[in-house]
Amino acid sequence: MKDWIFIFLLTAPLIQADDHLGYNDTLSRGYSIPLVDLDGDAARQLIIDREKGQYLGHPSTVMLEDKKTIYIAYPKGHGKGALILKKSTDAGSTWSDRLPTPANWSTSREVPTLHRVIDANGIKRLIMFSGLYPCRMAVSEDDGQTWSALKPVGEWGGIVCMGDVIGLKRPGHYMAFFHDDGRFFTANGKKHKYFTLYTTLSKDGGLTWGKPKALFKRDDVHLCEPGVIRSPDGTTLAILLRENARRRNSFIIFSNDEGQNWSSPREVPGALTGDRHQFIYMPDGRILCSFRDRTHESPTKGDWVGWVGTWSDLVNGTEGQYRIRFKDNKHGWDCAYPTLQRLADNSFLNITYGHWEEGEKPYILQVKFTMEELDRMAGR
Repeated sequence: MKDWIFIFLLTAPLIQADDHLGYNDTLSRGYSIPLVDLDGDAARQLIIDREKGQYLGHPSTVMLEDKKTIYIAYPKGHGKGALILKKSTDAGSTWSDRLPTPANWSTSREVPTLHRVIDANGIKRLIMFSGLYPCRMAVSEDDGQTWSALKPVGEWGGIVCMGDVIGLKRPGHYMAFFHDDGRFFTANGKKHKYFTLYTTLSKDGGLTWGKPKALFKRDDVHLCEPGVIRSPDGTTLAILLRENARRRNSFIIFSNDEGQNWSSPREVPGALTGDRHQFIYMPDGRILCSFRDRTHESPTKGDWVGWVGTWSDLVNGTEGQYRIRFKDNKHGWDCAYPTLQRLADNSFLNITYGHWEEGEKPYILQVKFTMEELDRMAGR
């Protein structure tokens, strides 16, 4: 498998709009694997926050090493809006009231993304990004008890900045990914017809970030909102990408040199087609992915869904084992920038926003489950 992936990789980092793209017209625009439906399972669900008449959306979470303390941040509004911070000290069984935050968190213009980072000396920090121009970051040096104001990380920005962050093999080194359509990468940007996927590198445990590098840009498909996962043997990175032009399925790219070079984007089966993919490994080595369903032919299109499969499924382009509907979204598409945490007892906590009641503003909801329970429901 390693040799096959190596052959698949490009030597040039930037894929232009006229380069080869892995379209696959033999792929289904739907899926044939089973569907487990948790929509009506209220016992698994807990409302984290709801405010009458107020849009609450796009959460991000980070869990500390005790496997009990979890922070969640989300905006009052669709992306743009003052950021709210809450905390659980019992692995999501209960949540605090809204916590005090620095004054300029009210100026956030994008969805927040929370991450744990550790520098080469072993010093742990929490960081939170807020995008558009300029991309800004807040830092906590005391595991979330106090936070800095949002401060620019450079003279650049982007959409859902940072879409995802992953630690590299060299201690203190992290790679982050985001995209832009021309409007927010510079101070006076203009929207253009193509999307560009960017990567940026931190060498000091996430405190500073280098000038972004474009991985590819295209106008025939709009690939964005990267979700990254590392292979079980640690040798390879994969990124699953939203296709925002809605012409094709989602796409995937691979790197076996710690993000220095990436394969050409390759279309994935309909079972993995969606927005804002977030990955986590199960105890048995399988993969759980949570996302907004944008599969072209799906009974759960627009809902908060999940996919269960393996690393081999990602590499070989196979459908996986089964899908999950976590919650029916009472809106055509607006839900599910999800977060996933694996708890100490190997249960999973999945959290996102959505229009969970007809005619009501979206709010923040969690679903808790074990994979053994879902496997039984799927007949495995």
